Amino acid sequence: MHDARKSLTLIIGGARSGKSSLAEQMASGHENVLFVATAEASDEDMAARIAAHQAARPDEWDTLEEPHDPAAALVAVHTSGDRYDVIVIDCLTVWAANLMLADGPAPPDYDAETATLIDVYESGDTSWIVVTNEVGMGVVPPSESGRDFRDALGRVNGVFARRADRVISMTAGLALDLKELGARPWNEFAP
Repeated sequence: MHDARKSLTLIIGGARSGKSSLAEQMASGHENVLFVATAEASDEDMAARIAAHQAARPDEWDTLEEPHDPAAALVAVHTSGDRYDVIVIDCLTVWAANLMLADGPAPPDYDAETATLIDVYESGDTSWIVVTNEVGMGVVPPSESGRDFRDALGRVNGVFARRADRVISMTAGLALDLKELGARPWNEFAP
């Protein structure tokens, strides 16, 4: 059973739908905020996007840049004694892409990595706001790696959505709280 004083909110939607802005607005009502950034400045465009996100965040927020292993970084934060009212993770999509693109002896185990990240949430007493993209509503990617990524992120998102107390779907700047409207896992509809 999870701690009733904390909550897990997943904000999901397409690119430029307002996900990060909503996450930041929700977190702004808290005094002690940790922002976990998963992006890396791999080119000039990405560096500019990161700079814009950094400029939009309040100066008093702490930032943890961790593109590959946010679970381990958050365990370290937890064991350091630092206390936060809320942790914002922005975003699962970039984290999953970083895992896919990392050089390693084997492909990433998204299920295990996601379970580890959820375990970190469960073991703490801090609310999380997690941002991710919905990539499964478009055309089928033409490349195998694109399809693999879409499938992996879909699984990651599904795990977070099932566990989340709130799942907010963003479209064109409009937010819809799916669980408040009665959304539930597909297998609850099966006979």
